[in-house]
Amino acid sequence: MAEQLVSVEHVLEKYIPAEELQEVWSVLYGRKLRCLELPGCAVDSASQHGFELKGYMFDAASEQLRKPRAIRIGLIQNKIQLPTTSPVAEQVNAIHRRIAEIVEVAAMCDVNIVCFQEAWTMPFAFCTRERLPWTEFAESAENGVTTKFCQELAKKYNIVIVSPILERDESHGETLWNTAVIISNTGAVLGKSRKNHIPRIGDFNESTYYMEGNTGHKVFQTAYGKIAVNICYGRHHPLNWLMYSMNGAEIIFNPSATVGELSESLWPIEARNAAIANHCFTCAINRVGTVSIKHVLVLLSLSFHSIM
Repeated sequence: MAEQLVSVEHVLEKYIPAEELQEVWSVLYGRKLRCLELPGCAVDSASQHGFELKGYMFDAASEQLRKPRAIRIGLIQNKIQLPTTSPVAEQVNAIHRRIAEIVEVAAMCDVNIVCFQEAWTMPFAFCTRERLPWTEFAESAENGVTTKFCQELAKKYNIVIVSPILERDESHGETLWNTAVIISNTGAVLGKSRKNHIPRIGDFNESTYYMEGNTGHKVFQTAYGKIAVNICYGRHHPLNWLMYSMNGAEIIFNPSATVGELSESLWPIEARNAAIANHCFTCAINRVGTVSIKHVLVLLSLSFHSIM
């Protein structure tokens, strides 16, 4: 059996000499990012709890008349904690406990905003065509157990949280939506943004569960900047990114779930292209492997002099 492909970067590092590799990085990614110096307590805690911790910095030229506005972003990928045959409430509670451990480490690293992966509280089952038990993971965006859990975390650590969930809209005839809930650093619910493009490709026909969202291209003013959420399939549509940017977004998150055969050639570059085209920061988060591989917390330090 051939060796499993870890990443394109891993292959390049393995076969290209170091001096030439620097030129390759420059062509592919532009200026090389600096690694963040992470607190020892955070590194130790991540190791103790068994998840990967990485941090990178986007530098910007200093200005003479304005102080820098530096923001730290945490992008979190998690795996399910219990077998999918376990009671739904127990599965959700187990993931909550795991995320609490990861967010605590993010707080040690002075993160300002964290974003979780698409439908983070459940197995990603939207390609199965089976409604039960998966639709039982749906909950209220305003009053559900996950939103209340995130409110407590946000207030405890002074962090803005982007929480993508399967939403049950009880005010709209029990309609389900693929929704990101935005929670301020004070614990208040700022609002929600619904997935506005969905795939209908073979088994990936997500209209079995929910339809395109009706919230438009919302932008949320937070204590750390104006943010928007372009959920998953919306990344394929350049005008989608444009509208969030036109509405004032400084950072656009793209929590998603995609697999190699469908999107490996697209997913790594779409958000980067959107950032270049729309003069904003973009943060793309894919789910990990087959849902149950590992946990990852990636930190990004942004300076807004380059876009303001």
